[in-house]
Amino acid sequence: MKILQFNNVSKYFGGLKAIDGVSFALESGEIMGLIGPNGAGKTTIFNLASGFIQMTQGEILFNQTRINGKSPDRICQLGLCRTFQIVKPFGDMTVVENITVGSLLRTKEIEEAKAEALRIMDSLGMTGLKEKVAKSLTIADRKHLEVARALATRPQMLLLDEVMAGLTSVETMEMVAMIRKLRDNGITILLIEHIMQAVMNLSDRIVVIHHGQKISEGDPKTVANDERVIKAYLGEEYHEFTQG
Repeated sequence: MKILQFNNVSKYFGGLKAIDGVSFALESGEIMGLIGPNGAGKTTIFNLASGFIQMTQGEILFNQTRINGKSPDRICQLGLCRTFQIVKPFGDMTVVENITVGSLLRTKEIEEAKAEALRIMDSLGMTGLKEKVAKSLTIADRKHLEVARALATRPQMLLLDEVMAGLTSVETMEMVAMIRKLRDNGITILLIEHIMQAVMNLSDRIVVIHHGQKISEGDPKTVANDERVIKAYLGEEYHEFTQG
């Protein structure tokens, strides 16, 4: 069953075509990678899907309901939540307080929201961070907090925007394991990421965006061998490495 569909989606900023007629769909329970060079339009796709900007033409369906034109909070209430590449927690609040804010989307009872936040922290192995002030966290812990805060909204699907950026190789492996666990728990995932080894290992399918257009879609092996993708993004060195 298709959970999220982009149908001939375009976004123009004046004369600039940031997104130009892009169509693809995710199946429920799938992990899809969204890749392409910087400036290709990947974050614009996230911004459109999450309601932060409005499209020029086309439609986006979530669970067969048209969501373009809806506000970010309404889209989140429907079960589609996103993280941001630049993590901005409430710096003077503790980790558990930050996550509790996300829980308040579903309940107005503070104690109930906090209990949900604690449950999420426990499931992600973050209990030791509970009383830490958010601005004191490492980059890796801030990334985990961003995911936890999104999970607190009880999403059916997550849009993950470079949650592995700036992490060490060990931290990246931990994030990969977390994403797999989220999918195992029934959450569909669309992720933007530049760490190709992680994307290729995680993704069931990959969509490649270049100059605002979709140039390839398929399983990781198919995409890695697509000449258009090699030329536009991956490069011959990566292709030779994967073939070796």
